[in-house]
Amino acid sequence: DMETGETLWSDVLPAGGQATPMTYEANGRQYLVIMAGGHHFMETPIGDALVAYALPQQQ
Repeated sequence: DMETGETLWSDVLPAGGQATPMTYEANGRQYLVIMAGGHHFMETPIGDALVAYALPQQQ
């Protein structure tokens, strides 16, 4: 929340998320995607997942 600084949502990725999150809109719905690839240098789990989340639809 921009006013309070409270975290509104979080999730656990299958590997380290060393990538810039991206958003896009399709058919009136907004999505958030992030590459979860991990990195041995950052000591995060290694993987090769592209994770996408759909934001709630607004009424």
